[in-house]
Amino acid sequence: MTTSKPPAAAGTTAFFVQAVISFAVSSTAVAVGVAYLPVSAWVRAFLAMGLLYVITSTFTLAKCVRDKQENEAITNRVDQARLDKLLAEHDPYATANL
Repeated sequence: MTTSKPPAAAGTTAFFVQAVISFAVSSTAVAVGVAYLPVSAWVRAFLAMGLLYVITSTFTLAKCVRDKQENEAITNRVDQARLDKLLAEHDPYATANL
């Protein structure tokens, strides 16, 4: 009987906090850099909109990847359950009733 690999464990709290802090620091640094650029307000506004677009598209991509991984995990569990049921019902020593 084959067993499927358990789903990957979620990240630790420390990893989550590190990711949040890293995101906040990098986003703030870029936003401050855009705000203090020695260019016209239109250029700063364009760069700020670009920054917001990159951030929102990053969240969307992360959600899509997560959803795909969850869907694959569910499909793998269903397939594994079907295989386990077939193997449990199979008796190689049973004789055919003729």
